[in-house]
Amino acid sequence: MDSTGNNGPTPPGPAPSGPPPPRNPPPTVPPQPAPQRPWERSPAVQRDGTLILQVSRRILWVGSAAIPLHNITRVEAFRLKPDRGAALLRFLKWLVVAVVVYAVINTVNGGEEGIGDSGGPLLFVVLVALAAFLCKELFEPARSVLAVETAGGSVAHVTLPSVDELREIAGRIAYAIDNPEAEFTAIVQQFNSNNTNNFGPVVNMNGGRNNRGINL
Repeated sequence: MDSTGNNGPTPPGPAPSGPPPPRNPPPTVPPQPAPQRPWERSPAVQRDGTLILQVSRRILWVGSAAIPLHNITRVEAFRLKPDRGAALLRFLKWLVVAVVVYAVINTVNGGEEGIGDSGGPLLFVVLVALAAFLCKELFEPARSVLAVETAGGSVAHVTLPSVDELREIAGRIAYAIDNPEAEFTAIVQQFNSNNTNNFGPVVNMNGGRNNRGINL
């Protein structure tokens, strides 16, 4: 009681012992995986033959092959028809080679081997194989192809069932050449052709001999 007759303030009680009551911890956010860079995609070509075509930071990625946009000289989508004349010439060339080899073997053995002897069946098998390859190339349907050519002469070929889709992709690539902020991603298919002498799975090189393009 103070001098005015009122009760004074209540003295503070003893401090609570022990650790403070737990607070609700903030919800934990799982760490987000780092975005995958285009060159880190694996594999570049999927098992079904599809691959990613992407424009990012002024680079055109075709699978794991990188093409600077400023280095592109031509982008074209078209229907590629098989060269049946070239297929027929290849058939005739290998037919002549097979006949010459058979004639040389027959001459070395004294001309005693006919078509029914050991050399005849082998020649017959070769002729059947050549005819099968010829029929395959003659009846191969036309394919939709997107070609991206660079100043160095290399050409990236991809394909899709619809040529209209490839024309749309070609237009987006052409737009990205003049617009640095443009980026996009598309799914395309690997293109393989028997009409050239190169075997690169993504980028085919024009000119030269025994050119394997870019091996992945």
